[in-house]
Amino acid sequence: MAQKKHRPEEIVAKLRQVDVLLSQGRPVAEGIRTIGVTAFTYYRWRKEFGGLKSDQVKRLKDLEKENERLRKAVSDLTLEKLILAEAGSGKLLSPARRRRCIDHAMTKFGVSQRLACRVLGQHRSTQRKQPMGRADEAALTADIVEFATQYGRYGYRRITALLHAAGWAVNVKRVERIWRREGLKVPQRQPKKGRLWLNDGSCVRLRPEHPNHVWSYDFVEDRTHNGRKFRMLNVIDEFTRECIAIRIDRRLRSTDVIDVLSDLFILRGVPGHVRSDNGPEFVAKAVRDWIAAVGAKTAFIEPGSPWENGYCESFNAKLRDELLDGEIFYSLAEAKTVIESWRQHYNTRRPHSSLGYKPPAPAAIVPPSNMAVKPTMH
Repeated sequence: MAQKKHRPEEIVAKLRQVDVLLSQGRPVAEGIRTIGVTAFTYYRWRKEFGGLKSDQVKRLKDLEKENERLRKAVSDLTLEKLILAEAGSGKLLSPARRRRCIDHAMTKFGVSQRLACRVLGQHRSTQRKQPMGRADEAALTADIVEFATQYGRYGYRRITALLHAAGWAVNVKRVERIWRREGLKVPQRQPKKGRLWLNDGSCVRLRPEHPNHVWSYDFVEDRTHNGRKFRMLNVIDEFTRECIAIRIDRRLRSTDVIDVLSDLFILRGVPGHVRSDNGPEFVAKAVRDWIAAVGAKTAFIEPGSPWENGYCESFNAKLRDELLDGEIFYSLAEAKTVIESWRQHYNTRRPHSSLGYKPPAPAAIVPPSNMAVKPTMH
């Protein structure tokens, strides 16, 4: 038969009973026999509960429970701190990231899903929900990665415009979500300069108001694989953002500027103003006299202030960032072919942010090949 388990109150009552018998002169052995336990159990009870009364036992029991609760609270707080430390210092903004973090915490610390969700702020129904991707998710992701690989300097907004042109009916937020999930990003550029001179030739004072109102042109330099330098003369229409022509040669002088402008004036008409910097090719008397003779006006920016020719400088930056920095030209002929192909892409396909992510000239007139790529003269 199993021995009865005594409650603390019953033990204290039996010990008090033995104390009464001992006060009457009875031997200890007789008192132990009256309470029906062994001498070993009696002395163990005295060691644990000797001298206590019933109300004191109850208070001791409450203190033990409180102590156990505090120990458990401290243990839980320590465990929660470890879970939060394992989650990292950053914010877990998306449910997917919280879901992965909770699974990791459950595996590492052996805690329940309820505790991990409470510590990391995830609803349990959200944790249990299995995300169902769309049927076209894989195809859309592949196209986004392909466009990002092909156009390494485009952000997700411009990639969205390319997707729309390719027939995708997709929201820019969905593209951004996939963009971030795949770890795609555009490296940071140099910070913008805030200084601006407001002279008559500045793009702030003289703003384009219609096509063929203001043209701007500037030089860009690069080198072929053998280290030899070549120059590019870029001409753009500031209103439409269209690159009208890119003349490429080892050397370009004021006569070459007149040659390019004369071809463009014949093909497109004479613009109202022609903006440029103060380089010797642009301020040469022959160039200024020739432009004035055909009915156009020159607009020169302040010396050392390229930001006043902002439209052309912006185009030059895109040309270098999206093409020149990523290409190796083994000959001048190869450079002419590749750069002209990029110019056609820039005019007809590349989304432009200031034009509502539309290309500058989807139906641009392609200039004659003898003007776009001039044979090299030595």
